Amino acid sequence: MLVGFYQLYQHDYLEASLYLLAALSFMFNSLAAEPQLAAYKKPLVIITWTLMIATGLVFLYVLQFKFR
Repeated sequence: MLVGFYQLYQHDYLEASLYLLAALSFMFNSLAAEPQLAAYKKPLVIITWTLMIATGLVFLYVLQFKFR
């Protein structure tokens, strides 16, 4: 998450979005494993997978257009 904030500070918004999406997916994955949040497990898992897919798409975009 801190690397994403550093990239925002450097005005590299594309890489910042990549790091922030990855950090959010790890955070929601950890929340889904918490026993106190068992009632919300299904929505948390859906959010986690959505963030992971978005991270993968942004990663492919960065590879394709940033490092030409």
